[in-house]
Amino acid sequence: MSNPTPDQHLLDLRAAIRHHDELYYRQATPEISDREYDVLKEKLAQLEFFADAQAEPSPTKTVGDDRTEGFRKIKHRQPMLSLDNTYSEDELRAFHARLLKQFDEGTDLEYVVEPKIDGVAVSVTYKNGKLTQAITRGNGAEGDDITRNLLEGVPSLPRELNDAPELIEIRGEIYMTAEEFLRINTEREESGLPMFANPRNLTAGTIKQLNGVAGRRLEIVLYGVGFCQPNRFTAQSDLHEAVRKWNLPTIEKYWCVHSIDEVWAAIEELDELRHDFAYGTDGAVVKLNSFAMQSEVGMTSKAPRWAIAYKFESEQAETLLEKIDVQIGRTGVVTPVAHLTPVLLAGSTVSRATLHNEDEIKRKDIRPGDTVVVQKAGEIIPQVLSVVLAKRPADSQPFDFRELLTKLDIQAERVPGQVAWRLTDQDDPIQQRRRLKHYSSKQCLDIENLGESVVDQLVTAGLVNDPADLYGLTESQLLELERFGERSASNLVNAIEQSKKAEFWRLLHALGIPHVGKQSAKDLAQHFGSLDALMEADEATLEAVDGIGGIMAQSICSFFVDDANRALILRLREAGVNVTLLSAEQKPHVNSEGAFVGKTVVLTGSLPNLSREEATAMIEQAGGKTSGSVSKKTDYVLAGDAAGSKLTKAEKLGVHILDEAAFRELIGD
Repeated sequence: MSNPTPDQHLLDLRAAIRHHDELYYRQATPEISDREYDVLKEKLAQLEFFADAQAEPSPTKTVGDDRTEGFRKIKHRQPMLSLDNTYSEDELRAFHARLLKQFDEGTDLEYVVEPKIDGVAVSVTYKNGKLTQAITRGNGAEGDDITRNLLEGVPSLPRELNDAPELIEIRGEIYMTAEEFLRINTEREESGLPMFANPRNLTAGTIKQLNGVAGRRLEIVLYGVGFCQPNRFTAQSDLHEAVRKWNLPTIEKYWCVHSIDEVWAAIEELDELRHDFAYGTDGAVVKLNSFAMQSEVGMTSKAPRWAIAYKFESEQAETLLEKIDVQIGRTGVVTPVAHLTPVLLAGSTVSRATLHNEDEIKRKDIRPGDTVVVQKAGEIIPQVLSVVLAKRPADSQPFDFRELLTKLDIQAERVPGQVAWRLTDQDDPIQQRRRLKHYSSKQCLDIENLGESVVDQLVTAGLVNDPADLYGLTESQLLELERFGERSASNLVNAIEQSKKAEFWRLLHALGIPHVGKQSAKDLAQHFGSLDALMEADEATLEAVDGIGGIMAQSICSFFVDDANRALILRLREAGVNVTLLSAEQKPHVNSEGAFVGKTVVLTGSLPNLSREEATAMIEQAGGKTSGSVSKKTDYVLAGDAAGSKLTKAEKLGVHILDEAAFRELIGD
């Protein structure tokens, strides 16, 4: 086969970049890293430089388009462009040299250096001091109206500003904290669903949900200005001071500098500090400070000429992929996992990494015995980025997922139209164990003394096959098992009996309905009040509940029409398990004179004697609320062991810090 012509290569590159733009901007499911994408754009720009003509608009000259169906399109009063970027110090200095040529010799170029936020670009409009609209970047000229989702998902954003211009567009990024990202992924793992790759992708998918943000908490950071009338600002640094004065969420730190050497020093300092920021930071943005100078320099169709983004290289490491194994979720979804030779990455030792699904393994051609490049996606979850083909063993064979399942004696089939494999035998011992562990976990029925080893014994002995069987266990049956004495047998039987009185939402979560996590279970319990009412609801009724989307509604209906599930629910009823909303759940006791009335508390680290849920409940009963991130609006930080960056930030902001003893004293416990 002949090599493609330069013109054909140019067309192929454009098509590839458009494909990746679609995945990144509209579907929030990128297949390649930012670095790989930037390399493709750089190659295309080089080809276009030597091309005679361009028959179509090029991705190198346009803004990546995030507009999607179902959202109202709104024109920006002032274009909302993207940024040119570089990974090279030399190119950064060349950017400075180009700007010097624009002005008279001896002109002082003052720059502002800011963290580059790894989030979703947004423009928020305040009119007469009131928040009226939020629009995505879109294609730069117009974007999607996401006002409803922003108001629902970003409670930290002020709805009103004091002493603001008559009309102002303030620009920034929507993001998700690492804590919220891990919470959502934990719920998905419990539900047997594939985990999200990184906070940025999850943020993009969440803010573009047509039925609301589904109980997910987002945050925002604001740092730029679009249209402003009347205009009060002469420089970027002026805007930063105004944003702080208005108490808007903004960047942790910025630098005003007067030389390219000072720019580079600021970038190096940012690289040291960024890991403690609440948001993901993948680089530094360098801008001319003066708005008059910005206007004089101008912009291209895609990006301003007066700014550039310097991107940090993601921390990566090579290691050996020793084997591919699987983990089974509570709903029977089978997910591949890479077992790695331990390697130090971004400050922690990594020995396992998600492989997501069978299609991902095939696309990257990952095989046991390969040397692989791993990185932390969003510096949180380890993932296999690529294979080092030069180090592949000569006898290597393509990985066969079905063959692995057969070898492990796992009966599973791929779900039609999906990437997931699911167990076909509900009586499979692996599935039985997983369902029982989930049912008894702290997030569900919270049955003390029913840990992993006990569940394994019960299933192996044939005493328990499903959750309803637990309520028929006797002390005499338990005494026949290893490591059970009279006291431990009595304790477990009593704990199982106590679980019958658990809150209704706990049972809903424990049933293992696909897509229904802890927060969704709470929402459903509050809305319907009983299992009978929930089982009678159709998809339209379910979708009317805040936080319940079409996929979840379909999953709930499918679960309750299944004969095996209905039989299990009947047996749980007969055993006396609570299936209605208790009065205490409907109106939780709140002390109107409690120590935390109107206060916001952030929990961080491990407390000596309180779980996070217990501490949260105590704060709420005392009239307060909890938040996942520290800001100027935080009243207290309740800190335990290994408190980390939240404690550091609280100390910098002067937030009042409590240990458990001080917390108990304040709350009157």
